Amino acid sequence: MRILVIGGSAFLGRAIVEEALRQGHDVTTFNRGRSGEDLPGVTAVRGDRESRDDLEALAAGREWDAVVDVCGYTPKVVAESAKALSGHAGAYAFISSVSAISDWQGELIDESAPLWECSPDAGPDDGHYGLLKAGCERAVERYFTGGALILQPGVILGPWENVGRLPSWLRRIARGGRVLAPGDPEVPMQLIDARDVATFTLDQVAKGVGDRFLVTGPAGNTTFGRWLADCAEVTGSQAELVWVADRFLIDQDVQPWSELPLWMPAESDDRAVWSVSSGKAEAAGLRCRPVTETVRDTWDWLKDRDHAALEARFASWRRHGIAPDKEARILQAWASAEE
Repeated sequence: MRILVIGGSAFLGRAIVEEALRQGHDVTTFNRGRSGEDLPGVTAVRGDRESRDDLEALAAGREWDAVVDVCGYTPKVVAESAKALSGHAGAYAFISSVSAISDWQGELIDESAPLWECSPDAGPDDGHYGLLKAGCERAVERYFTGGALILQPGVILGPWENVGRLPSWLRRIARGGRVLAPGDPEVPMQLIDARDVATFTLDQVAKGVGDRFLVTGPAGNTTFGRWLADCAEVTGSQAELVWVADRFLIDQDVQPWSELPLWMPAESDDRAVWSVSSGKAEAAGLRCRPVTETVRDTWDWLKDRDHAALEARFASWRRHGIAPDKEARILQAWASAEE
């Protein structure tokens, strides 16, 4: 196939490009060249998707079998891409998010769950991340002439992660010592590797039909305790995991999901974060590698890299992880409470 990837140089976009090249497809990437380097073998077109002139220059004289849009966050921006590329591609695959579903984190969801209400022409200040993703989905469906494939991934991990969730835990556990572990180690999770999302995306693109899928790991494909144990094993760390109760952490003003990445207290309104049905995607061919493999491969990618440079490059990394002094204070307070 001839595939245009909008983005294509960072994390999931990179995984999609890498898999497309491995399968022998002809890949064009369109990006500003700021988030990372394009992989060898692609036709790289430099441009800003927020510029109509750049979009018109991209489309001029070119045609693709499919567009894969990995970096759409604002509906009116995605709308312009969909309009510009109509007639130049047979299908438009948009990588959305489970966050586009209004009931996510509150109850078990599948593809029938309602989206946030958001206009396909909304601007960047018209709502939060999930709401705007819902508007982006509507922009593709309204303005692209051709098949619209909507993919709503859950929590994505893997090599080249630019969000910083798994890297944060790997780095902390690799340092050793007593590690603050949140809540119940038996809490089931649903994690998916970026490479598995990439393979599924391309498989669906090849079918050439419009559809929508929630794309996440099987329910309970790991637990929080097993996940952190995997981190300890792959790093060779002798770290001691100290499991601290949800309520105690809340009382200590620990921020769920960021200071302790992927921790959501059981009493939170968002406690159903790991209640996503991936049944439709699995029936369509989604296959997920073991979480242990994702953890190992991410550490293999991370361990010998310049972590300070990665923090400077990926702003989100700096928002994940608890400060060492705060962690030490909480561990000391928890030990006193347990006496």
